[in-house]
Amino acid sequence: MKTQADVSNWMKYTLEGPVYQNLSTSQLVEKAVQRGEGILTSSGAFRALTGKYTGRSPKDKFLVKEPSLSDTIDWGPVNQPMDPNVFEDLYGKVLDYLRNRDVFVFDGFAGADREYRLPIRVVNEYAWHNLFTRQLFIRPEPSDLEGFSPQFTIISAPGLKADPERDGTHSETFIVVSLERRVILIGGTQYAGEIKKSVFSVMNYLLPDRDVLPMHCSANMGGDGSTALFFGLSGTGKTTLSADPGRSLIGDDEHGWSDNGIFNIEGGCYAKCIGLSREKEPQIWNAIRFGAVLENVAVDDQRTPLFDDTLLTENTRAAYPIEHIPGARIPGVGGHPDVILFLTADAFGVLPPIARLTSEQAMYHFLSGYTSKLAGTERGVTKPEATFSTCFGAPFLPRPARIYAEMLGKKIERHHARVYLVNTGWSGGPYGTGSRMKLVHTRALVKAALDGSLEEAAFSPDPAFGLQVPNYCPDVPVELLLPRNTWSDPSAYDNKAKELAHRFQENFTKFTHISEAIRNAGPQAK
Repeated sequence: MKTQADVSNWMKYTLEGPVYQNLSTSQLVEKAVQRGEGILTSSGAFRALTGKYTGRSPKDKFLVKEPSLSDTIDWGPVNQPMDPNVFEDLYGKVLDYLRNRDVFVFDGFAGADREYRLPIRVVNEYAWHNLFTRQLFIRPEPSDLEGFSPQFTIISAPGLKADPERDGTHSETFIVVSLERRVILIGGTQYAGEIKKSVFSVMNYLLPDRDVLPMHCSANMGGDGSTALFFGLSGTGKTTLSADPGRSLIGDDEHGWSDNGIFNIEGGCYAKCIGLSREKEPQIWNAIRFGAVLENVAVDDQRTPLFDDTLLTENTRAAYPIEHIPGARIPGVGGHPDVILFLTADAFGVLPPIARLTSEQAMYHFLSGYTSKLAGTERGVTKPEATFSTCFGAPFLPRPARIYAEMLGKKIERHHARVYLVNTGWSGGPYGTGSRMKLVHTRALVKAALDGSLEEAAFSPDPAFGLQVPNYCPDVPVELLLPRNTWSDPSAYDNKAKELAHRFQENFTKFTHISEAIRNAGPQAK
């Protein structure tokens, strides 16, 4: 246990309760069990329940509208402004709330590349949240803690509920980022994912000023050193597809791309585990052991996790350090990517399972960011919903989208990366009629894209979307490659494809100052 002096001056009040700073994994698990915050499962993983909030609360996220930064922010539904005076009042309320309580402190980093890493301090009301933090961010070496000075402080007080009338929030939940004060406040929700995503939002603001592209993607590396990126929103398969026994995992969710190459922003993985099985995803299955955190996973009388149980939520999660994955790349750095995959879970069931993109199409689909929000990932989402999430990460982008898109386009051109669109969603019909793409087929398609064998096939344009579709891929049924062939009623496919094409066109009207070549790279349905 540490005193307030050891915690530095992260707040102006004196803590009257104990401060537990930089505890080990075993110590945090012990504290969490002692405090009744959860249970140990038969696998050794710690299981916690997050109450009524089992996903992110995007409508409760705010950025403080500080004069020195306000012109650089893309204000709107994603980046909702909060008055600085309102923030200061809420900040004081959080500090008052924690003053007499035990707190758990983690000092570490966001960013595996030492040149670009961000020193962070995370202060948690719950021991299990601090365990989550320790596993998800980059843990320091003892020498790193000598004179450690955080550049950003995250304070999480789930038990404190906001009063919307007094605190300037929309509900009892709040996630507030002050870029000027370099403080993040989180309250009213026990969902641990808010901690990791708030730090990612900060990195999305800071890194572009250093000519580093922050990316919502996973990454892995082949035995020959070739690197691949997997872009996509939650539930599209980033974690599953990048956890490949034949390749080294660099990271499963957040990366930066600098002149040095790519680097993992995190030190752990946060995998959706609904339907998880040892047979289909052995690496993730085996990573869920002592030190891992399970969120909202049901257990039986023997405390065996029930990964098929959706009683609590479909957004069940497992958090574990990346070293739980055999052969993971530590530190999480790699060269410039050879292959980039845009993952989309198409609920319409009309996109091909894989398609090669021209440079213009790559920019079009990166800006579009089409996918489906899957059940449970956000409050109120109970079934797949078609959505367009700019840069495959709109909820976490403080700056205008064109800044990230222009950076990606320049890097793809400079390093000659091949780009593919991969549909991990539905085939044979839309959600409710068709079926989800089989993982074994998606893995085969991804393997062929990564090893270059897919380029040996003949490609032809998809009539609805203009995408270049291969006529053959090893270990994948030929009829699956053309989605129209998988529908029992081809005319129904045509109608649904036209509907999605029109959605693409309508969504793209919001982008200005885009070249005609990129604009014309999208579907041209009438």
